[in-house]
Amino acid sequence: MKTVFLLAFIGILGALAAAGLFMLRNSGGKPRGMARALAVRVGVSVALFLFILLSYYMGWIQPTGVPLTR
Repeated sequence: MKTVFLLAFIGILGALAAAGLFMLRNSGGKPRGMARALAVRVGVSVALFLFILLSYYMGWIQPTGVPLTR
């Protein structure tokens, strides 16, 4: 499970880095590459969130039970 989360976070950071590179390389032209990279980042983030919810619902992950008392 940790591997899936790690791969998703690497994908999110990679898409963000790609968008930054498109922005720096194409400062005055068409921003299609940057927009596409940011759309991929948002899509992967939403998919990760939904996967975490599904994992909790299916019992694959459980909360740690960290107490909030002082």
